[in-house]
Amino acid sequence: MRKLTYYIACSLDGFIGDPDGDASAMFAFVDGEFLEFLKTEYPDTVFTQGRTQLGIDDLPNKRFDTLIQGRGSYDLALKEGITRPYAHLREYVASRTLGESPDAQVEIIADDLVDKVRALKAEDGEFGIYLCGGSQIAGALLDEIDELVIKTYPIAYGTGMPMFGSDFAVTEFTLDEVRAFDNGVLVRTYTRKR
Repeated sequence: MRKLTYYIACSLDGFIGDPDGDASAMFAFVDGEFLEFLKTEYPDTVFTQGRTQLGIDDLPNKRFDTLIQGRGSYDLALKEGITRPYAHLREYVASRTLGESPDAQVEIIADDLVDKVRALKAEDGEFGIYLCGGSQIAGALLDEIDELVIKTYPIAYGTGMPMFGSDFAVTEFTLDEVRAFDNGVLVRTYTRKR
């Protein structure tokens, strides 16, 4: 069975963005050693234009072949006129309000998100599924998340968009790895305790 990995950036106080969902304050920490880590360990998670800018657009997928994101994350690309921000992956957008997809290669999941994710996880394949965001989608899929990869940036928001927009539920994960970078970023990897 394929894994669903919630690969997400967050502040020290656990927010993935400010109250409006803007996470641009975290971009200042994507430099040198950390950028090299992203390019070599998680190139699949870099959006297509970024892959081109970094000269890694010809790299084969390493971890993921499928992406699920929420409407808010997808809207960031649409505002720039990009209808397929992760062209190197199969793209799904979870949205009850988007209606028709602006791109034939991007499938909209309007209903039964959990069932769709279970079907994707049941497919054969060596690659996993990248849950890109956002908070409400992660909350709805909490029971389906097999792995967390949390990039924690050395900033505090005080308030903002939580990592999981869901009702209270204690869900245990086991820490697998912690990687620290000179710029203060930590990347923690957790496996779902089943």
